[in-house]
Amino acid sequence: MSATAEASLTSLFIRLKLSLMRNGLKGSSKRKAVWIISLVISLAFSALATLGLSLLHGHAHAGTVVVLMGAILALSWTVMPLLFPGGDETLDPSRLVMLPLRPRPLVRALLASSLVGLGPLFTLCLAVGSVAAVTHGAAGVVAAVLGAPLLLLGCVALARAVATANVRLLTSRKGRDLALLSGLLIAIGAQLANFAGQRLFQAGGLSALEPVEAVVRWLPPATAVGMVDSASRGAYAEAAAQLALTLAALGLLLWFWERSLTGLMVTPDGSTLAAAKPEKDRGTSGAWSFLPGGRTGAAMQRTLRYVVRDPKTKSAWVSALAIGAIVPVFNALQGTGSVYLACFGAGMLGVQMYNQFGQDTSAFWMVAQTISSPRDAYVELRARAGALALVTVPYTVLVTVVTAALVGDWAQFPAALGLGLGLLGAMLCTGALASAHFPYSIPTEGAFKNVAPGQAGLAWLGIFGGMLTSAVVSAPVIALAIWVSLSDTPGTLAWLTLPAGIAWGTLAAWTGLRLASPTVSRKLPEILTAVSKG
Repeated sequence: MSATAEASLTSLFIRLKLSLMRNGLKGSSKRKAVWIISLVISLAFSALATLGLSLLHGHAHAGTVVVLMGAILALSWTVMPLLFPGGDETLDPSRLVMLPLRPRPLVRALLASSLVGLGPLFTLCLAVGSVAAVTHGAAGVVAAVLGAPLLLLGCVALARAVATANVRLLTSRKGRDLALLSGLLIAIGAQLANFAGQRLFQAGGLSALEPVEAVVRWLPPATAVGMVDSASRGAYAEAAAQLALTLAALGLLLWFWERSLTGLMVTPDGSTLAAAKPEKDRGTSGAWSFLPGGRTGAAMQRTLRYVVRDPKTKSAWVSALAIGAIVPVFNALQGTGSVYLACFGAGMLGVQMYNQFGQDTSAFWMVAQTISSPRDAYVELRARAGALALVTVPYTVLVTVVTAALVGDWAQFPAALGLGLGLLGAMLCTGALASAHFPYSIPTEGAFKNVAPGQAGLAWLGIFGGMLTSAVVSAPVIALAIWVSLSDTPGTLAWLTLPAGIAWGTLAAWTGLRLASPTVSRKLPEILTAVSKG
């Protein structure tokens, strides 16, 4: 393939990426507005992050902070495309195996298209702020001009090489089930890193991180930032070695990516050749017999079966259950915990109420055929909320009991449990409203795509907006819990928060379901179109 043809292919993939982003916004003014809002928020946050890092210029430990920031960026780019919404069709190489494309030009084209989007822009802003924090002198400026783009290229190449190498495994049913284990390990590892960082700061502030930074600065792509710091300090030999190491690692990643693409494009996919054994359908026998009859029981069973059988739904639930227990328990074991941290588990599981119809994907049309009135919509939403509560309420009680036992604060246990249940009810409320007003599609294909192209802003706004609204809805219970904890007799008054939290959470959930039902009934065609997009 000639240089002109390669440039044409790269240009084509960039235009394809821009077209997918533009087409994802067609047909809905609300979707455009949400995307613009998310763009403004992302740009504002990027500017603030860049400014904050730049203000470290001249600080004694600026190099330590920005080098570790580069390592965190690389780690995030490696795991986040697999675990969080992406929705970029140009980055799924399995869609390109039937096209007459050579791997090397394809790598260039995919790398170029990967640099288009809010994620790369945010990373570039952080990279610019990082190198600006440690740049001194002419040599530092020259190194900074090279360091910022090299950090971005290293992060993107690392993410795409890992994703391509695992695309066959992650797009198979068994492989996506195995991905649950990696997600759980990442969640536990993140918490271990968090608590290790707390211990380091307690031991001596930023100076305690210098031994870690001394090692990380030689690990690509963080070496790109380390190179700028070394050049600014006059350590030119060290800077040259770090530049060479950065370039070598980038070349090795691109070579590995090319080899993975070659294997993907010429090797038949045998991961799903074996037919699955038919599973015996027990209907309403066994554990399902305890569910109510009629539509309510059927909808609850369908929701719970998604948790057991659908890989993406299962992954979200396993991560929420694991992280919701890890945070309060690990804090308690570290001696810095509070029984009120058990509310974190209720919050993690409450998020599962958001986008209830999106988890049905295109099969939602079968459910939509049974909704002809606000009453039908209310029964459907109530059943889905009931299925979630069937797991989350006992889980919240269990996590609160374990946390109270570890911290030895049984006096605050009733207040913490009441607050957790009140927060859970508030999230059921806002989750039902978000499902009605901000539905989005969860693509069935692609292990690392949880939102259809053009709907990422809609998803994030619905989730984070709903979480903020949940805090407002549960404000009376929060205020009551604070008043109890500050009173002279918290042990006695704490028992007032438990029934108050249960009553308020139940009322909030019922109100949210009632308010969302007419919207679901009225906007059913729009919801069906939104969730079937993927």
